[in-house]
Amino acid sequence: MAATKTFTREEVAKHNTADDLWIIIDSKVYNVTRFKDLHPGGAHAFLDEDIAGQDATEAFYGLHLHEVLERPQYQRLQLGVVAGEQPQIYGKLAGANSDVPYAEPSWLSEGYYSPYFKESHRRLQKAVRELVDELIYPDAQARELDGKRPSQSVIDRMAELNVHAMRMGPGKHLKGLTLMNGVFDYFHELVFNQEFVRCGARGYGDGLNAGCVIGLPPMLNFGAPALRARVVPEVFSGKKFICLAVSEAHAGSDVFGLQTTAEKTADGKFWVVNGHKKWITNGVFADYFTVGCKTEDGFTVILVERGAGVETKPIKTSYSAAAGTAFVTFDNVRVPVENTLGEEGGGIFVMLSNFNHERWVMCCCSARSQRLLIEACMKWIHQRKAFGKPLASLAVVRAKLAQMIARTESVQHWLESITYQMCNMSYKEQANKLAGPLAFLKMYSTRCAQQTAVDAVQMFGGRGVTQSGMGRLIEHYYRTVPFDGLLGGAEDVLADLGVRQAMRGMPKNARL
Repeated sequence: MAATKTFTREEVAKHNTADDLWIIIDSKVYNVTRFKDLHPGGAHAFLDEDIAGQDATEAFYGLHLHEVLERPQYQRLQLGVVAGEQPQIYGKLAGANSDVPYAEPSWLSEGYYSPYFKESHRRLQKAVRELVDELIYPDAQARELDGKRPSQSVIDRMAELNVHAMRMGPGKHLKGLTLMNGVFDYFHELVFNQEFVRCGARGYGDGLNAGCVIGLPPMLNFGAPALRARVVPEVFSGKKFICLAVSEAHAGSDVFGLQTTAEKTADGKFWVVNGHKKWITNGVFADYFTVGCKTEDGFTVILVERGAGVETKPIKTSYSAAAGTAFVTFDNVRVPVENTLGEEGGGIFVMLSNFNHERWVMCCCSARSQRLLIEACMKWIHQRKAFGKPLASLAVVRAKLAQMIARTESVQHWLESITYQMCNMSYKEQANKLAGPLAFLKMYSTRCAQQTAVDAVQMFGGRGVTQSGMGRLIEHYYRTVPFDGLLGGAEDVLADLGVRQAMRGMPKNARL
């Protein structure tokens, strides 16, 4: 526990030599005599910068994250506090909403209203934020460094709260389950998605059962009752894992270009699956694979269980191995025909309906993750000085931030509008009417995100491309944001999809 002894500023000022060196940071007094030579900047960072025995608050926050002061090894350096003064600065407040402007969507900002979010959404948001900050965030930072999959203890706790089930959205699969707030709609699911990305670890975020989010819906909506009864409880309990296996080296966004085949045995009881899948999220540790296959009747989706003939190899990507991104090989894998999801040859309908939800989830995450950068940049330009004044005083910096805020706000409000449509449409209506709008939103949100990442790097300078220290969040986002522009359909493909759907709805007799 930190000491509570008090000192006057005059007393601290007397300790200003290499052999007796104190400093003040936010009214707290630190003895850095022994630490000065261990400091990354060396002893001169204290002695040559004229801060020995002085208030070093401004210098510290121009170079370091607040969390540095919260680490045990640095807390031990604290001697006490300045008499009559109280600490004023705080960093990340676990479980609390941020009070930085635009760091939260407007419905969570004090004094703002929303036609969509009710008290049940606010209760859920508070509960999920506490779960993320207390349990998921620490695990995310550790796994992002070591590249291991999310800890089973985190998966198990989520299962206890039925989080895996709720991440599938509203539906019959929630019947009989105890929900975190009793009721559930797509705005509640939006809350889950947007809170989880606050862990600020892109690879871990995908490793945290993202494969389930995109791989299980086809089973829920098109799987045979007996198959659902066996597989779904295993996945919801966190005991087994599932992923979506569609993309191939020769066919990314081109679903009809798939080369993985499934042929029936002579007795018609089994499929024999052969082929390769690439860039499969969670594939490394998946027990089930929702596989897109070319069959005699066309395109068919089949649930393949890990077993003889199924091999997975990790793929190194520019984000962490915690996502379990895999190259998957199917070599004469025998699968019961009862594992067919939907009708034979009707796989495109299974995938299209799933793609809508998948892209919507990605939009939820993209919209919220951009706010992490806004919050970081708002804090940075407030505390960082250049050319003798805060960055916030420079018009060019404020102009960049204005564009970041405008983009993020537009993405969030468009997202909420589409989510409202989802709450009032049947699953079939969503598939028919929202493919185009969601394609546009996915394209727009990821392009906004990439521009915001570029602008944030410019504000942070060299720190924005450094994997540690003050700019680590910026560097991480800048390095990993291209994934969002590719997963679920490349931006250009989705833009064209949206226009083609709009053209199909054009009245034949419309003229200028």
